[in-house]
Amino acid sequence: MRKGLIMEYIPVSGPWITQKEIDYVTDAATNAWYGNANMYCERFENAFADYLGVRHAISLPSCTSAIHLSLAALDVGPGDEVIVPDITWIASAAPISYVGATTVFADVDPISWCLSADSLEECITSKTKAVIPVDLYGNMSDMDAVLDVAKCYNVAVIEDAAEAIGTEYNGKKAGTFGISGTFSFHGSKTMTTGEGGMLVTDSDDLFDRVMVLRDHGRSPGDKMFCNTDVAFKYKMSSMQAALGLGQIERIDELLDRKRQIFSWYQKRLKDVQGITLNAEAEDVKNTYWMVSIIIDEKRGLEKEELMRLLAEKNIDSRPFFRPLSSIPAYESSEQADVARRRNHVSYRIAPFGVNLPSGLSLDEEKVEYICDALHTLLSNGTRLRKVAH
Repeated sequence: MRKGLIMEYIPVSGPWITQKEIDYVTDAATNAWYGNANMYCERFENAFADYLGVRHAISLPSCTSAIHLSLAALDVGPGDEVIVPDITWIASAAPISYVGATTVFADVDPISWCLSADSLEECITSKTKAVIPVDLYGNMSDMDAVLDVAKCYNVAVIEDAAEAIGTEYNGKKAGTFGISGTFSFHGSKTMTTGEGGMLVTDSDDLFDRVMVLRDHGRSPGDKMFCNTDVAFKYKMSSMQAALGLGQIERIDELLDRKRQIFSWYQKRLKDVQGITLNAEAEDVKNTYWMVSIIIDEKRGLEKEELMRLLAEKNIDSRPFFRPLSSIPAYESSEQADVARRRNHVSYRIAPFGVNLPSGLSLDEEKVEYICDALHTLLSNGTRLRKVAH
């Protein structure tokens, strides 16, 4: 299209659905009842476990429920502390409050934007029961370092791979590094079931406990409604599982598209001074769930203002996550107060980060339009209004 023209609205995210998924969901709605009620959940779970190379996969309503079940199955509760990176969505941390434990906010690495192993070690106390490293925007921490710290202090690792299906660290897939791994299939994610999640584990003991806790404290196969625990109702519907099955069978295609979209951005933004794109370390294969940029703070352009300027050109965007320790939900937390003084990296990058359109429906022409807009907005001499916190 000619420069200067406004393109139609470009959403920040969105799925790629084909006839395969439609056919599976139609079949589930038609036939997955009575004796066949679990057939698509079982097929989806088996396909997902095979893809990751793990023993067990449990389909759930959300990644949040997967983290909650992981903590509950490990008997994390009042008096315990659980560490999360400060830069993440609240879903990574909320289940810590569900079980009555204390949330501790660690800083992130300035390159990967994921949990810093050094900060993790600084945060550990005698009360630390678990850590939840988050594979932010499709990237990963230095997992060798994180796992070494966790092992040294006997801290359980629950990997939040909600945004990182298919990402690899030294050839091993995201979600397979801890006692459990958790995934999201929200409509914005690389693969989707609309809403939904998955818990994966190689631990037979954790699997057995989660299978009881996710069905109101009832053992699998129990037909007498004899509940052993007061627990939770965390199951995925057959229609969601059917959609997920179609998506996991196409996962390589979906991941290739994500990496292609990032390459379009990278090619067009590599010469723009004062911005930083998602990193990819030599030992990581990043799947770039969200293409993100951090603006050099010297430009005086914070994310709210950049998002407003992009919106004027019909370009949707999302703010880089705020530090959890800065949001109202945790404002009265003593640990949040400590984090606000300690987590310098999180507070330095978060005000200047924006997630660009990354949906699977993007084509190269739309990416070129977005990058042209960024070139104009960030060109030398452009005066931009700074937004107050």
